[in-house]
Amino acid sequence: MTSPTAHKGGAHAAAGAETPDSSRRTARERTTTIRSVLGRVLVLGAALAVAAYLVPLLIAARMWLWLFIVVAATVAIFVLYSTRRFIPGKYFFPGTFFLAVFLIVPIVMTVQTAFTNFGDGFRGTKEDAVTTITNNSVVQAPDSPLYNLSVATTGSVEDGPFTLFLVDTDTEDVLYGADGETVQPATDVNVTVTDGFVTAADGYTILTGKQINTAYDTISTLTLSVSETSAIKVQGVRSAFEGTKTMVYDEQSDSITNTKTGDVYTVQKVGNSEYYVNANGDRLAQSWKQNIGLANFAKLFGNRSLIKQLGGAFTWTLIFAGGSMLLTFILGYFLALTLNDDRIRGKKLYRSFLLLPYAVPGFISLLIWSNFYNRDFGLINEMLNLHINWLGDPNWAKVAVLLTNMWMGFPYMFIVCTGALQSIPDDLKEAARIDGANGWQTTTRVITPLLLVSVAPLLVSTFAFNFNNFNAIQLLTEGGPFAAGEYTRGGTDILISMVYRIAFGGSGADYGFASAVSVVLFVITGVLAAAQFTATRRLEDIN
Repeated sequence: MTSPTAHKGGAHAAAGAETPDSSRRTARERTTTIRSVLGRVLVLGAALAVAAYLVPLLIAARMWLWLFIVVAATVAIFVLYSTRRFIPGKYFFPGTFFLAVFLIVPIVMTVQTAFTNFGDGFRGTKEDAVTTITNNSVVQAPDSPLYNLSVATTGSVEDGPFTLFLVDTDTEDVLYGADGETVQPATDVNVTVTDGFVTAADGYTILTGKQINTAYDTISTLTLSVSETSAIKVQGVRSAFEGTKTMVYDEQSDSITNTKTGDVYTVQKVGNSEYYVNANGDRLAQSWKQNIGLANFAKLFGNRSLIKQLGGAFTWTLIFAGGSMLLTFILGYFLALTLNDDRIRGKKLYRSFLLLPYAVPGFISLLIWSNFYNRDFGLINEMLNLHINWLGDPNWAKVAVLLTNMWMGFPYMFIVCTGALQSIPDDLKEAARIDGANGWQTTTRVITPLLLVSVAPLLVSTFAFNFNNFNAIQLLTEGGPFAAGEYTRGGTDILISMVYRIAFGGSGADYGFASAVSVVLFVITGVLAAAQFTATRRLEDIN
């Protein structure tokens, strides 16, 4: 007989022994845990590295909104992904983050800009404006120091940003600085000087003479501050000089004095913005970004002539958006119905050909079609032996825009309708035939209502897209044709293209006004979309 003690020891031995399956499970669990920890460390480390890189840059640029977003996102990542808790938040955070960055923040920034005078002449801060005014007043004296100039960049050779490297022709000292900054000795940059010019600098690309000529309109305006009364200004492609500022800023009185004429310019409000103005009422052109309240909206709604033009553009915008939606849907639905018939052979080939307009980039299609509509040499007039002035007559230009948009948009509706048709059970069609319905009745009373249940929201989105379809107008007709003496609104201008011309087609860009109009368009589009969704909601009752 076996003693109880022996049985007990055997049981303990059996319990303590690991089977091969349990060993493999334990190893897999360890591997999974290690991978999870490593992945967590990598994610948190990457988030911390990105935040450490961006935060100083955002603080230096005073971009407080983006600074808040970066800090908040970093804190959220550490809170959510450093523990095994907050499981729903781990999945909820990525979508929320990208929604905020790519949708909510742009809307907020657009609304903020709508209440400012931001645009050409009003871009920077007041300090930037003072620097620009004083630096642009530099004049050369007979004894002005001269420098050998090399232009460098850390970005694009066409757009910069540009940094000036200077070699003093007398002392051979090397100086450098970016536009508006105070010049400083190049002691913290490893430079190579050849024949009195800087030919290489660590972290910079030195521009050739040809590249400088290409961007000379920008480079020629670059100025480096030396002191309150002097600055270095570009002179030609390979030289610069240190001159005297004729406009001197006095911080204590917040005024700018012209040392040549003795005029004193103080801050005064002119219109909706502040400028530096002298006693005679003459103002300096440079101003700065300021909050101007509802001035942009007053400019939009207070001009009767502009309101009338906007009303005409709004009417055509509704026709254009609604017509484009209906034409693309009708053609796409018709082709989808036709190719959904099982008796047709080669349906895949036909469908492939019908998708070609969708595969060609839109801007290429629009530019090609604009040539097709040429009155004298266009493909359409040549093939059909017509003499229609497609883009010169306002009515025919509207027809051309609608036809082109239909050609570009019907493949999308074709794809959508094809998928919706294939999801409708054949039993419903058979039941309609048994009840005595012919093909037309089956299509209009059974298939179409069922199809609209899934397609109606896409029709609403198509309408909203075409309501602001800037490319279709700008690339095809540029808003024209224009009546004699009319430069504000053309025959095919929709609201967005007309506003673009008002805001950016004059002497300079007016981003504040453009943002105000964008806010109004956003509200109009939202109201129309909401009305359309409400009108199509009854389709949900169809089973």
